[in-house]
Amino acid sequence: MSFEASLNPVIIRAQGVGKYYPLYKKNSDQLKQLLFGRLKQYAQAFWALQDLHFEITAGEIVGIIGRNGAGKSTLLQMLCGTLKPSIGSLEVHGQVAALLELGAGFNPDFTGRENIFMNAAILGLTRAQTQERLESIIAFADIGQFIDQPVKTYSSGMFMRLAFAVATSVEPKILIIDEALSVGDGAFARKSFERIMALKEKGTTILFCSHAMYQIEALCTRALWLEAGSIRMDGKPAQVTSAYQTSLNQEQDHLTQSTSTVANTGANTEPTTLASTAPKGSGRFTKLQAYTEQGFTAPLKVLSSKSTLTIEFEFCIDPNLPVPSLAMGLNDRNGLTIASATSKNDGYAIQVNAAGIGHASITFPNLPLLKGQYFITVFLLCENALHIYDQATNYFALEVEQAGLEQGLVHFLHTWNH
Repeated sequence: MSFEASLNPVIIRAQGVGKYYPLYKKNSDQLKQLLFGRLKQYAQAFWALQDLHFEITAGEIVGIIGRNGAGKSTLLQMLCGTLKPSIGSLEVHGQVAALLELGAGFNPDFTGRENIFMNAAILGLTRAQTQERLESIIAFADIGQFIDQPVKTYSSGMFMRLAFAVATSVEPKILIIDEALSVGDGAFARKSFERIMALKEKGTTILFCSHAMYQIEALCTRALWLEAGSIRMDGKPAQVTSAYQTSLNQEQDHLTQSTSTVANTGANTEPTTLASTAPKGSGRFTKLQAYTEQGFTAPLKVLSSKSTLTIEFEFCIDPNLPVPSLAMGLNDRNGLTIASATSKNDGYAIQVNAAGIGHASITFPNLPLLKGQYFITVFLLCENALHIYDQATNYFALEVEQAGLEQGLVHFLHTWNH
């Protein structure tokens, strides 16, 4: 915890917090436990969380990471009050708004307008306060005349937009987010992200649970790594995410299979034409290509420390949006990230014409990779390099050959002396 953060009041405090659930081998054991539980235990305790000790001060942005089943969602539910600890003490000071299961409290037979008032009341707003914010909530959700129709007639996207608009209309002291930075797609995805960023700028304490290590490191001032229900590491985001990623890589023995909005074969050779127009409020790649001196081979042929790799991007973006940024990541067969680059981090200004058409390229001279197979993922991002408009996962494959017997992933420039 930083010195500046320590000057702020503690807003969340956990002391020896644990949560367990009884597991029964047979259904009849539940009845036996109810009748004879004081004499004999018929249940085995499963501890979702164990012996948690931490403090969070006002204004901190805390990322919570961990594998599926590590206890992240259980912790977030306890923080927003929908679950109680089995043991220990958990103090939460201030109004909490949670983006966990959006719309979980909606009545499907009520209209959108009626659900706004009901959910706002649950979040602590009076009817008068809700009435003051009603028009802005409806405008933000952008569902038009459906606001006065039962929500059971809504599409999933409309339902999510309304739920998000209500949940973030309160200005809470604590905002809890479980993989909900972007809701829906297109213009609303960006709008939802910007609202959360605005709350961050106002000093709202934010707990953000995500599998996206880049977002954890970019957004958060601190990270908690949960492992099997316990805190394995608590510290600076860069250090915690690095240790967590190393732990994941040690368990992987095959290429990570991930979804992609474009492709994930890594077998692209000639320049590939993709989407031709950008949806409102978003952007898309229109053409991607990568080559070395050997041209557009599949996979790309690379000579260690000799070949020059060039990646060319073409994209289109809604002309009403700020100029976007571009990024690329290089990983090995086990999914380990070897290197990455972003135009924002490098201070390079992407050029976009009045129609929202842009292009750029990035060059890696004398690529220092050692022998092996590698994959390139590319991203089209917002101006802050946080919100993803489009991505192509494992889009290009590299086959690296080397002359010597060096071991490892990269060649470091070095000299021998006597």
